[in-house]
This record gives sequence, C-alpha cells and structure tokens, in this order.
Amino acid sequence: MAWYPAATRMELQPESDAQPAIRPTQFIMHSIAAPWTARRMYEYWRDSSNLESHFGLGYEGDLGQYIGTETRADANYQANRRPDGTGAVSIETASNLKHTDPWTEKQVEQLIRLGVWLHKRHGIPLRICRTASDPGYGYHRLHSAWSSGGTACPGDARVRQFKNVVFPGIVARASGQPQEEDPMPTVINETQEGGPALEAGKYKQLAMANDAALLQGPCAYSATAYATVKGQAGTRVTMRFQDYHLTTKHRSLDLPMDCGTIGANGVLNVAVTRNGVLDTNEVLRVEILADRAARVTWRVLRALRWSS
Repeated sequence: MAWYPAATRMELQPESDAQPAIRPTQFIMHSIAAPWTARRMYEYWRDSSNLESHFGLGYEGDLGQYIGTETRADANYQANRRPDGTGAVSIETASNLKHTDPWTEKQVEQLIRLGVWLHKRHGIPLRICRTASDPGYGYHRLHSAWSSGGTACPGDARVRQFKNVVFPGIVARASGQPQEEDPMPTVINETQEGGPALEAGKYKQLAMANDAALLQGPCAYSATAYATVKGQAGTRVTMRFQDYHLTTKHRSLDLPMDCGTIGANGVLNVAVTRNGVLDTNEVLRVEILADRAARVTWRVLRALRWSS
C-alpha cells in the first residue's frame, strides 16, 4: 500500500486490508455533494457506507487518506479495478449539496499537489484520460464507465477548473515548468470565406487557415468555431469536436451537438464551444455534418490559448 505523506491517514477497516490490490493508472476527481471535512467523510464511509474513495478533501484544504493507493476503492464503478489489475485512485471533495460550486483555492492547491505526487509515485501519465481505461487524469462524469447510473459530478464549475487550472497546474509542476501568477493567453481570431461541400450524412472537417487543426498542444484553451451553412430549408446541421494525436493517430470524439436546421432563407449560422487541454502532439479539430447536401460558406475561429 502507498500512503501520501501530506495527507492525514484515517485508515478504513476492513476495506483497507480486505479489498484487492490495484496498479494505479488513473486519478479521478469527485464532488461529494456535502460541505464536509475530510474527517466527516471518513466517519460517513466508516459508519454508513461500504463505498469509498482513497482520499477526501475539505473546503479548507484538509486532506485525508482512507485507503492506500495500491488498494481498490469503490467510487469509480468499472474503473475501480479492471481484469488486468489496473485501477483508479479517487478523491471526494467537499461541495455544496448540488455540487454546483467551484473548488476553493485551498482545494485547488491540494489537488495539484496530490496529482503531482501520483505522477511521481505511480507514473500516472500527464494527460487527460482519452477513454475509460486510458491512463491519465479525469473527473467523474468524463466517461460513462466510471459511473453506474450517470452523474453530473463534479459539476460544471469544477470541470472548467479541472481543464483550465487543476490539470494544467499538475502538468506544469510535474514537468518542472514555472507557473505565472496570471498567465496571459494568446488570442486567436481567424475569419475565412468559403468551406467544404457537405454530402448528406457524412462528417467533414472544418479547416481553419487551410489547416484541419484548430489548435495544437501543449496548451489549455477556450475555443469557439462558427460556420455559415447554406442549403435546403429544414436541413439539420450537427457538429462535434475531436482530439487527434499526431503520433499515435488516436482520435477522441465528442458527442455530436445539434446546431439546428436551415431556415426558409436557406441559411443557418452555427457555433460550438469547447474548453480543454491538449497534450504535446495533440490537436483539436471540429467536424460538421448535414443530413442533406449543403455547403459551408463562411468560417470563423475565436480562441484563447494558454501555453502549458
């Protein structure tokens, strides 16, 4: 078993001794939907439930560890322990009752420190999990296989923090890169006339500046892709983002976003937004689809990019 030196050890029994060993390959962050301290989380799991995370984090940065990181904990459904013995390290964090509030500054700091330790202690790679079994870092709702009944955990505000503050902070510290107090993003504003012809029912990449990649990592970003689509009234348009790794050729596709239907004037203006983090050699792309033949006549990319 491995115990994080900066956490208060509050060992849960019999779980700590009885549950099987894992090889940690992921770190998954949760909100517990209760404004509890790390001690109160320990008492709840000890007295009221046989489900638990490895760590608990209060609003004030109080951090408890309940099970060693090389022993299974039960907060991540299929990621708890896989048939090959790999599994996820999990942390519950105090939140309001609907887990809609952001992490406090003290919670953010503890999450970054713990994330760095897990990278150094267990070799968890510095990337966001691309699939449910892919090694890396994530948050509970990132993959459906991590929740038995679906979940919004840890909430929209904390997902944004994970992508824009917590995960980039882990990468920066683990890589030995200096952090700026208030890093200034690069502002990207590309506007282009024209675009691809759309065959009915087939996705086409929406290139910007004659490049299929909207952005390339390593970076954090907030990006919006706009397009004007012309075609037959009633034609439905859908868009989706894609993370593409230039070395491994791995493609990670977002769920399609319904952008509406072309109006009686034969025109539809669409926009989709994504916030996230790109690894080295990873690029962001966007694809567009129409259910009948149509054409893109105008494209715009507006983005903020923070170098990692």
